[in-house]
Amino acid sequence: MITASRAHAAACAAIHAAAFPPDETWGEGAFAELLAAPGVHGLIDEAGGLVLMRQAADEAEILTLATMADARRRGIGRRVLTAGLDWAAAAGALRVFLEVSEANAPARALYQAAGFTLCGRRRRYYADGSDALVLQITCGG
Repeated sequence: MITASRAHAAACAAIHAAAFPPDETWGEGAFAELLAAPGVHGLIDEAGGLVLMRQAADEAEILTLATMADARRRGIGRRVLTAGLDWAAAAGALRVFLEVSEANAPARALYQAAGFTLCGRRRRYYADGSDALVLQITCGG
């Protein structure tokens, strides 16, 4: 697992582009800006995954988690998620939040298996009209 810095922005953008539809991807500039921001931490799995998180006070949020389409179903998403949660706990976060499309069944299954629970809903949040499910987990369990 590689700790991402601004120097890894192109790699992050490439993984993101291979994981999401073109109209949902974040470019190199977006990753460079985020990775330079206070409280932001990124991890790259060389097998084709990444997680980008932000911590503020005792809470953290997963900004994005991506696994390249051709690398799915190999445990990479679970690895980057676990590493991100470990980072958040070590950084003092008590809870971690994320948003996931109601239509994204594979991601929802990953988060449910990790122990995330539903705590909110943002109606018609995504461009396709799907709701965003707001999920949370307590660090350390």
